[in-house]
Amino acid sequence: MIGQPLRRTEDARLLRGQGRFTGDVSLPGQVHAAVVRSPHPHARIVAIDGRAASALPGVLAVLTGAEVAADGLRAIPHSPVPSNRYDLALRAPGGSAIFIGPHALLPADKARHVGEAVALIVAETSGQAEDAVERVRVTWDPLPFVVDTAEAAEGKAPAVWDEVPSNVCVDCAFGSDEAAVEAAFARAARIVAHDFHVGRVSGLPIEPRAALAAYDAATERYVLYAGSGGAFRQRRELAEVLGVPAERLRVISADVGGNFGTKNRVYVEYGLVLWAAKRLGRPVKYTATRAETLVSDYQGRDLVTRVALALDADGRFLALRADNVSNVGARAVSFSPLGKGSALVTGNYDIPLARVRARAVFTNTVPTQAYRSSGRPEVTFAIERLVDLAAHRMGLDRLELRRRNLVDAAKMPYANPFGMVYDSGRYAENMELARRLADWDGFEARRAEARGRGRLLGRGLANYVESSVGTPREQARMIVRQDSGIVDVVVGTQPAGQGHETTFAQVAAERLGLDPMSIRILLGDTDVVLFGGGTHSGRSMRMAGAVIALAADDLIAEGRRRAARALEAAEMDITYARGRFTVAGTDRGVGLFALPGELAVTRDNEMHEPVFPNGCHVCEVEIDPETGALRLTRYAAVDDVGRAVNPLIVEGQTHGGIAQGLGQALLEACVVDGAGQTLTGSLLDYALPRAADLPSFATRLNEVPSPTNPLGIKAGGEGGTTPAPAVIASAVADALGIDDLALPLTPAVIWRAMRHAGTADG
Repeated sequence: MIGQPLRRTEDARLLRGQGRFTGDVSLPGQVHAAVVRSPHPHARIVAIDGRAASALPGVLAVLTGAEVAADGLRAIPHSPVPSNRYDLALRAPGGSAIFIGPHALLPADKARHVGEAVALIVAETSGQAEDAVERVRVTWDPLPFVVDTAEAAEGKAPAVWDEVPSNVCVDCAFGSDEAAVEAAFARAARIVAHDFHVGRVSGLPIEPRAALAAYDAATERYVLYAGSGGAFRQRRELAEVLGVPAERLRVISADVGGNFGTKNRVYVEYGLVLWAAKRLGRPVKYTATRAETLVSDYQGRDLVTRVALALDADGRFLALRADNVSNVGARAVSFSPLGKGSALVTGNYDIPLARVRARAVFTNTVPTQAYRSSGRPEVTFAIERLVDLAAHRMGLDRLELRRRNLVDAAKMPYANPFGMVYDSGRYAENMELARRLADWDGFEARRAEARGRGRLLGRGLANYVESSVGTPREQARMIVRQDSGIVDVVVGTQPAGQGHETTFAQVAAERLGLDPMSIRILLGDTDVVLFGGGTHSGRSMRMAGAVIALAADDLIAEGRRRAARALEAAEMDITYARGRFTVAGTDRGVGLFALPGELAVTRDNEMHEPVFPNGCHVCEVEIDPETGALRLTRYAAVDDVGRAVNPLIVEGQTHGGIAQGLGQALLEACVVDGAGQTLTGSLLDYALPRAADLPSFATRLNEVPSPTNPLGIKAGGEGGTTPAPAVIASAVADALGIDDLALPLTPAVIWRAMRHAGTADG
């Protein structure tokens, strides 16, 4: 079953409207919550007057930071510093502990970004709650603010937190010896350096954030329905906020309508509805509007970097240095993008010496969080654009320059200067396969044809490597249901559209010799699942798939022992195949579902070693020089995901990932003006790619199994996103003959770049 392109079993119920998302859940007597949000990027809360709101029909409560403090609710324990032993050990300036900025459910002192929640309204209906929001009067004392990443890094901007007057909460360096790096730059024949900014985007899953909470006074237990990337993390952190043992909180995360990292961390609204449900004695439901998500969902990217590459006269890479500055917003929710990205700034290339300075800064903006391929698209953009610049300035073919410097497959496992050990991969082969898949050699004829129509055609290429670690522990429980002929597989990895019900069943079915339809996957409920690491960092198939395979082996071993007793034979004489135990050399046997007693096993597994998915993407873009309008005409992707459990699902993940990466490259940006106000606060202003914007993708897998896990899996959910901004920018630069381009490459940006450079005529 592993390796078969089976159609997703979950699609049948989802297409029939039978999914169970948070918005589909209602409880008897439920009431509705709405949130009062700050209109200021930075302001002291002088007073909140909720009397007019409280007097409206149906309004049950107006709650503020004063009540949060009085009830002893704690700050959200975000734990933003990556803790895996392979992660970079980020520290504050001077090597001290990092100040992360406490995240109260409702602040009592200041609002630190536009859209921050400052009061909660609970009413009988959602309309009544939303109307009451407009009647709450907040007295503000506006304060100086900073929203720009580079400005915050200078250390002279207004402080977001008094505890960090410079706004720089992380400042440390990693990699090769600094003197050795400088010596390599001193002897270089050519140095290429450039500044890049990969700006902010929003995950914008189809299903906005929603939460429904209830409290049972008789049992003193809470229940929360909320889509997430991991119910166990939500339970642990929210229990700490409430000050109760984790066992007193049940989190149910059934179907999740998209995530991309946006829903992996706890939000204040989740804690607020739990708290309000207990205070009011009724279930409380909150659903974010799309406008709210654009000013309060944790956002992605926002990295400013200066990267320099030293080369010898033959174009061999000698050394690299980088200065990465990550904008974490008003609070440190996650430093994962900075840590994981900085460790891969050398990309797929054999660069013997490299050093990176990694900084994180507070600003008066929405906090950032790991977003699909956390940190890797930013550094991939930097190194791939830098290699293009180096090729141009040295008069070398950009493919040839890459060939000379890609890590050779014979060097695997390969340790880069930051201690990342690339487990396996054939990088040069990826590039050659992508070149052929994209018909690289036919490009000049297509360019001439486009020129004849008054269009500019450009071609881009980008290699990429990413890392996948995540929570290193996972657990699976298998239960044989004799009455139904079903094997239940209970696992704590939460899907958000990846097709886990299909792929996990494929792994279990192959190991057990059963039809995948006889496998039932149970997940997303902390009263059913004993433990779960959740879905993030490309860990799902590798971690859950491996532990499911191991649990299946344990189930067969336990079944063999029971079959030996039932058949009065030696255990060593019992064989197993296709759901049946047989005494070797006889026709005596017993089926898996006919064994006496309940047959169930639980298996834990830990894998700390990261894996490194990789690949090469090529694209072509056609530009109208009169308007700057761009049309993507060709896109080819070659990806090494390790062993692909279901190639059809991997291809779907690749398509979606490419679309998200193209969105960032061409359309998407969270724009904040000089007054600290969000200019992209609705889908009228925040542009997303549509199907009509995309060509048919040509994709191919170049599977090199990873030696780090039993199934040889790397990861397949983020590879499409990682190189897409770089490959699009490469193609636009090639079409225009302009190197200095800023994302997103909208028609206006392209038009201005052409007029400034005088290249509108091609």
